[in-house]
Amino acid sequence: MSRQPRPVRGATIVGTGMYVPERVLTNFDLEKMVDTSDEWIVERTGIRERRIAADDEASSDMAVMAARRALESARLGPEDVDQIIVATTTPDRILPSCACTVQKKLDARRAAAYDMFAACTGFVYGLGLAEGLIGSHVAETILLIGVEKLSSIVDYTDRNTCVLFGDGAGAAVLRPAPEGEGILAVSMASDGSMGEVLEVPAGGSARPMDAEAVLARDHKIHMRGRELFRIAVRAMEDSLRKSLEEAGVGMDELTLVIPHQANRRILEAMRERIGLPPEKVILNIERYGNTSSASIPISLDEVVRAGRLKRGDYVAFVAFGGGVTWGASVMRWSMPVPVTAEPVAALAAGRGPA
Repeated sequence: MSRQPRPVRGATIVGTGMYVPERVLTNFDLEKMVDTSDEWIVERTGIRERRIAADDEASSDMAVMAARRALESARLGPEDVDQIIVATTTPDRILPSCACTVQKKLDARRAAAYDMFAACTGFVYGLGLAEGLIGSHVAETILLIGVEKLSSIVDYTDRNTCVLFGDGAGAAVLRPAPEGEGILAVSMASDGSMGEVLEVPAGGSARPMDAEAVLARDHKIHMRGRELFRIAVRAMEDSLRKSLEEAGVGMDELTLVIPHQANRRILEAMRERIGLPPEKVILNIERYGNTSSASIPISLDEVVRAGRLKRGDYVAFVAFGGGVTWGASVMRWSMPVPVTAEPVAALAAGRGPA
């Protein structure tokens, strides 16, 4: 007897969490390391400080901290998790995956665990994957984590890149959604022909790590910023509009847009193109810098804990990253406002979890 197909269902976020390291690297600290200035950095990026992981603090350690807070928020335990998806470009090591290490440290023995490698767009890609897995009944509870220890691949002799990046982790727990709520649309895209615009040239199978690569600093991030700026603004706008159209939601219906925190100028240019007021587009790049795949879930957790989203609100996520990759997602929020929500002013004042 053939098994009857089960109806497709939606997926939603039921818990969030974040973690950033204790050490703060300010623009004034960078002035002592490279030829730069606080004024130059703020004008071009909007960044004033970023968090830097300790030498003995790996990506998996930060991911576990964010994951525990997300599970606590969802009132679930590691034993409830079916799958762990870790979006990262800086895993602890090539093998095993960062997700398997996170599984071990969480003691989430039931969970399948694997990494998602889509650079800064990783969390959005992860939302698309989680929606499909939950919708097709492959999983009931998914732990989606974005984490980066970018300080491990940043060239602190290159003033154009070292001022941008920081370390941190954010996590979300996803489960089946009430009808009409949760993820309404996900847009994912990439263009591999532009991969060299943002790359780490050495360390993979095409060019294994050796002394020559280290001397050339090809084990560090290389970026062509002007090309990225031109591509990123249009790509994020297009993917956001595509997701809104698929979801049947108007731009003016959005309560918030949570973008990847790449560069303030990129985000302001995108905001102007989509026509939203500043208060609807979340910016925390001033305090954390660019944390790649961690930036959206970090921002989301701050927004949730500040009580800025209530059930029924429409929220969008949008990102652009190396590969190049880009994407967006639109959700109808289904979590209640936390009883212990922090005042919105706390975020503006720069207070956040340490």
